Amino acid sequence: MSTPNKDIEKVEVRLKWDPSPHGAPPHDLDIIAATYLAEAPYGSPAYLVHFDSRSPDGTIILNRDSRTGQGFGFDEVMTLELNRLSASYSRVLVGVAIQQRDGRKTFAEIANTAVQVREGYMSLAEDDFSAVGAATAATVAEFVRDTSGVWEFHGTVRGFDGDPDSFAATMGNRTSGA
Repeated sequence: MSTPNKDIEKVEVRLKWDPSPHGAPPHDLDIIAATYLAEAPYGSPAYLVHFDSRSPDGTIILNRDSRTGQGFGFDEVMTLELNRLSASYSRVLVGVAIQQRDGRKTFAEIANTAVQVREGYMSLAEDDFSAVGAATAATVAEFVRDTSGVWEFHGTVRGFDGDPDSFAATMGNRTSGA
């Protein structure tokens, strides 16, 4: 899915899921943002933003982090201020990874998952991960800066199989994950 939306300035990525059944290890999903330099828009990211971190310049922050999915509405929220991001960055990729501490867990095993990408009150994309149910992680949004400096959004739900570390290292590659 892609959209003709251009000149994206400030977006919010919101994630929700149902808690694990009573007595089972908690479901812990995490939003991860990866930034890429203009001279290296694919491969290893320049830096990552995820739980317990933020971008060096404060343009990408995790406003809300959940380790269980307990709560009302969206449990994890990340804000990306693309309009403030240095011109040296030309690509930002956002993904969701499932923590694998208690054994392999896929999106199909977690009830009522949902992700939204919003700019203000306008929804740019929504997904429930059903198309990538066998995956343990997925990219959910790509923002690319064109030569004039305008950001463009591409919805890119693409599944990966691996732990959060391997996902974060490879999510920006040109090849598909899973």
